[in-house]
Amino acid sequence: MYRLFPRTMKPLLFAASLLFAIHTAAQPAPATLVPSAGTFRFSDATTIAADEPLLPLARYAAEYLGCNVEQRMTGESTVVLTLEPGETSEAYRLEIAPEYIRIGATSCEGVFNGLQALFRLLPPEIYARQGIPADTALPCGRAEDAPRYGYRGMMLDVVRTWIDAEKVKRYIDLLSYHNINKLHLHLADDEGWRIEIGSHPELAQIGGFRGGDSPVVAVYGKWSEKYGGYYTQDDMRSLIEYAALRNVEIIPEIDLPGHSRCIGSVHPEIRCAYPADTAATAGTDYRSAWCVAREENYALLEDILDEICTLFPSEYIHIGGDEVEVSQWKKCPDCQALMQRLRIDDPHRLQDRFMDRLTAMLTARGKRPAVWNEAAASGAFTRESRVHGWESVEACRQATDQGYRTVIMPSECFYFDMRQTPREEGHSWASIFDARKTFGFDPAQRGFSEKQLRHIEGYEAAFWSEIYVSHEPEKNDYIDYMCFPRLCALARIAWNGNAEGWESYYEELRREHYDRMAAMGIGFRLFPPQLHYEDGVFTATTDDEAEIFYTTDDGTPKRYTHPLRTAEPHRYRFYTCYKTGRSPQAAHKSYYRTLAPTLRITSSMPESPRAPFSRAAEYRSTSRTLRTCREDDWICYTFEKPVRCREMYFQTGHLQLPKTQITTGYAEVSYDGERFERIGELENGSIRLHPDRAIRAVRLVSTCCGNGTPQVTIQPPQIKPNL
Repeated sequence: MYRLFPRTMKPLLFAASLLFAIHTAAQPAPATLVPSAGTFRFSDATTIAADEPLLPLARYAAEYLGCNVEQRMTGESTVVLTLEPGETSEAYRLEIAPEYIRIGATSCEGVFNGLQALFRLLPPEIYARQGIPADTALPCGRAEDAPRYGYRGMMLDVVRTWIDAEKVKRYIDLLSYHNINKLHLHLADDEGWRIEIGSHPELAQIGGFRGGDSPVVAVYGKWSEKYGGYYTQDDMRSLIEYAALRNVEIIPEIDLPGHSRCIGSVHPEIRCAYPADTAATAGTDYRSAWCVAREENYALLEDILDEICTLFPSEYIHIGGDEVEVSQWKKCPDCQALMQRLRIDDPHRLQDRFMDRLTAMLTARGKRPAVWNEAAASGAFTRESRVHGWESVEACRQATDQGYRTVIMPSECFYFDMRQTPREEGHSWASIFDARKTFGFDPAQRGFSEKQLRHIEGYEAAFWSEIYVSHEPEKNDYIDYMCFPRLCALARIAWNGNAEGWESYYEELRREHYDRMAAMGIGFRLFPPQLHYEDGVFTATTDDEAEIFYTTDDGTPKRYTHPLRTAEPHRYRFYTCYKTGRSPQAAHKSYYRTLAPTLRITSSMPESPRAPFSRAAEYRSTSRTLRTCREDDWICYTFEKPVRCREMYFQTGHLQLPKTQITTGYAEVSYDGERFERIGELENGSIRLHPDRAIRAVRLVSTCCGNGTPQVTIQPPQIKPNL
């Protein structure tokens, strides 16, 4: 990201030498900055001019600068966009003189990058498209810059949670402001099919919706609601055009041959030729892989990929290849017969064959495959592919070592659906991290050799949307909070690297970029306030000029203006706000303290031998049942002795994810371990109790039949002591 100058000066008028000294100190190579005398002043007379191929960009810039597009390349107060001779690249040259601003590059993409550099020199209001404050001035000078990597990407999962075209356009804008130039759009998975296929309209018309009366069973919330949507091909053409102007290439993904439960629900014949065991799922066929041996499947795939290749200009089509449940092929007589004919005994080799056939289809249409790292793990996959290394840093090293063009995106640093602190929303299976860890990623420090470094195409982050569906996806709050400022950090290291260090970058982030993100309308995450409690006094501080608020048991927010005296620190929760940004909640350790009374868990559902009920009863880990819930199934938590506490929380399903839970039901409590009384309804498979007397047992009772999966997950109860 291009360094912005202090926002406190209006008009923006500085000594050029000071300005460029600041910029050079914070901006690593390859930026070249040369100051010169004088200033350029914006006024009502400022206009934009451009070479003919750049006129769309001139009109784009005019929306932000509040200027008219006039084709006069000279004159007072003119912003000029020009194409220059040379090898096509994303590099740009920005020249600020008293009479003009000139942005030159060898490509439209480079000119767009130069425009973003100019925008960052201007007041944040520019991103709200309110024009430039009167009499804004910029010191004169010349800057040249180019990105470290040509691939600076973001993967957006629109399958698990439907995100309509207008919201995707907003997201494209946000990516483009940060010089992210690839939008990897995850369009098909187990839970949905999001792109119209003209020759097979049922794929989107049926597969684009789940829950309710759809054959695609809901597994991530909205259980009884028919929920979803899809992009028509006209919608997608509009998105592609919108993105292209903003230097964002849309790369489609159809995940194959696994993660295909949705298309299997629409076309059951694509699955392997053996009867599915649906007893555990209450009637749902949970198989997720295409049958590799069924020749008719390849005809259907030809139809699908033919339209995908025609629709998307991208050189690469992502065809998945991750997490394939090859055990299904072991049960299939046709797949077993194929293995015998091919003289192979490892079903993973069937995946190699499947991916090779897809590659041939793409090659015939002038495209190349992109795949997840599992698809190339054997080293047998074509080197014409691009590998997305998501599983680990080691998987990325392996792919680069084998000579694959590799997009670096290890989930531990670049999966923005992960929690940012242990008690925030999000997953935690890969890592718990915030923007600092993303910014700190450096392949040279992670053991990549010189040879491996040469095969890095760039970086990509991912937002998987399983949790988003239960966080008001009609709003932008959750996706913004999870992605920003982590995406800002990704953008910086993909463009410049991180040689300046976190402290310098964080100073810029909070002093400059918070205001920009607010003007962009981003509900970004602030770092949590720091708390100190000693001698009955609570002190809260923050380093980003944000306002501090606190709540107590009544939940009413109050402004924090001075240290608070209290003997009950567990009643206080603190957070900060700065414009559109908000921090997570912070509290004293006593707020989170829990009890672990001796407990026994029983159920009408059989327990999984791999995750027995004792794991949750001993507060060690989650437990699972061997089948899903049916009506009147129950889970009972019986304490060895009655428990007095201020709060009890009982949860089925994943900790942060509405999956494998009792979708509807109620809770009963017993004070003597024998007689139960109904106390409340389950919400997202869970209930929170505030008992006024000792409880001996709690029972969760299902009123649903199935949850779309073959199991129910049981979390250890959380019991907070009286204080």
